[in-house]
This record gives sequence, C-alpha cells and structure tokens, in this order.
Amino acid sequence: MNDTRSGPPAPRREVPAAGGPVARRARRHDPDRKDRIIDAAIRVIAEHGVAGTTHRLIAAAADVPLGSLTYHFTGLEDLRTSAFRRHAERMAAIYAAHFDGVHDREQLVDAVTDLIDGDAGADQEDWAIAYELYLAALRDPVLREVTDSWMRSSRAVLERFVDPTIARGVDALIEGLVIHKILATAPVPREEIREIVRRAFL
Repeated sequence: MNDTRSGPPAPRREVPAAGGPVARRARRHDPDRKDRIIDAAIRVIAEHGVAGTTHRLIAAAADVPLGSLTYHFTGLEDLRTSAFRRHAERMAAIYAAHFDGVHDREQLVDAVTDLIDGDAGADQEDWAIAYELYLAALRDPVLREVTDSWMRSSRAVLERFVDPTIARGVDALIEGLVIHKILATAPVPREEIREIVRRAFL
C-alpha cells in the first residue's frame, strides 16, 4: 500500500555532473593571517632557535592550519627570512627613535648612552632573535642581505650627526656594548657607559 502522508518533499541533493567542478567550503576571511604567521615565527625562533623551529610549532603559535604556512610561503626558509626581516625593521625603527630631538654633540652622547643602557630598546626575546639571525646569516647569503640592510639603516641614523667612518664605529660600539651588557653577570654602571661613549666622540 502506498504511503500517502503529506509533507514537504525532501530536499534534492545536488550531484555534480561527471567531470564537473566540486563545490568547496568558502575560505574563512582572515586578511591578517600572513602577518600573524610571521609574528608567530618570530616568537617561535626566539624560544626554540632556528634549529628548533618547525612548521608545526609556528602554525600552533599562530593558531592557523598547517596548510596556511605553505599557502603563504614557499617553505620554512622563506618564512624565517620574512620573520627576520620584520624583526630587523622593527628594531631599526626603535633605534632611530632614540635620536629624535638630538641637535648637538652633548645630546648625541646622551642618546647613545640611553640606547646602550636600555639594551637598544629591546628585551631578551628581541636579542635572542637578533643573535639567531647573526648566526644564520653566516651561512645564508639571503639573511646576510637582511643584516646588511639593518646595519646600513643604523649607520644612516648616525650619519645625521657624524661622518660615515665615525658612524660605522659608533654603531659597532653600540652593539658591542649592548652585547657585553646583556651577557654580563653584574650590572654595567651607566656612568661608565657614558664615559666610553663620550671618549668615542672626542
């Protein structure tokens, strides 16, 4: 006996024709995903070093699917380079800001002293990334371009006040003293830092 119960017909299921396109789920709109991945890579490198950085760690830190990394970057080296480049650009901006408002030699000495005494405006994570970059750049010409651009940017700031030769020396002095200060087991007196800087400008 036929079932004569009334009711709405069951929805038809669309079946693609043979060889036709298969509908895909819409990609979730996430315009900042690539930037978030780069920032996550910076954090992962700081914590695990270049040797310990993996796609999975970065994807977890960015809270994105693993496939997002290969969608936005050609490989892990490409992603690491993007992370190091962003870090260098941020540090260069912080470096330049220390010299805002400097107009004479005395103010320059104070600005350089402040920069060194404040670890160049960077924290332990920032310097961990910087050291990882330096080490990796010894073997990677692409990363050498990143470090070279960073150093040229720093020297350009100093060349507003001194000639290029002195700028190169002072830039190296700043970085060297910051490294020594960070690795020292005892505090480095600000007065000592200022005296070193003052003599460098004599």
